[in-house]
Amino acid sequence: MPLIAPVFVTQIYEASLADGPDFPAFNVELARACRTLAASDEAGRTWSREHGYGGYTSYGSIHDLPSRAPVFEALKGKLDRHASAFERTLEFDVPPQLQITLDRIWVNLLRPGAAHSGHLHPNSVLSGTVYVATPPGASALKLEDPRLPLMMAAPPRRADASDTARTYVYLTPQEGTVFMWESWLRHEVPANRAKTARVSISFNYSYK
Repeated sequence: MPLIAPVFVTQIYEASLADGPDFPAFNVELARACRTLAASDEAGRTWSREHGYGGYTSYGSIHDLPSRAPVFEALKGKLDRHASAFERTLEFDVPPQLQITLDRIWVNLLRPGAAHSGHLHPNSVLSGTVYVATPPGASALKLEDPRLPLMMAAPPRRADASDTARTYVYLTPQEGTVFMWESWLRHEVPANRAKTARVSISFNYSYK
């Protein structure tokens, strides 16, 4: 019998903060902190307009989010545990004096009709997003097969192809969902079809 085995697998980490008994109150507080930040961060709103972000992001303005409110510091603790678990799964061979560290975290409020075009996160090891508000119609996370630029004459995949064969994979989050991936993986956010903002918090980890 022939043997067909997957190699060079791209792994995606998925977990949920909603499993914790304190999640409803925690998420309400997190949403309030995100919206308060969006209302008060004039520099972030300016950066968002100048860079074509449809809504608000603190990516270009605030780099000390965990020190801004206790709820962001608590979120960092939760994300650190997930990042460590994913790191072990990926079997990295890293010098023992280095550890994976959160080096950037930012808030995103994507308004109705807005999208975030394809991109990756250079100079990081792991990247991800935790979802705070996912109203009906909120965008999925769209992941791109990293082999896409090399496919040349490859035919398209069938409509019923498995996720391992698709060129693009769409992951639909719920409130509390954590998605994490290696930072070289290109991804995007399609247009938000919800009637209200899709609220998320994105992050990068590196070794220090």
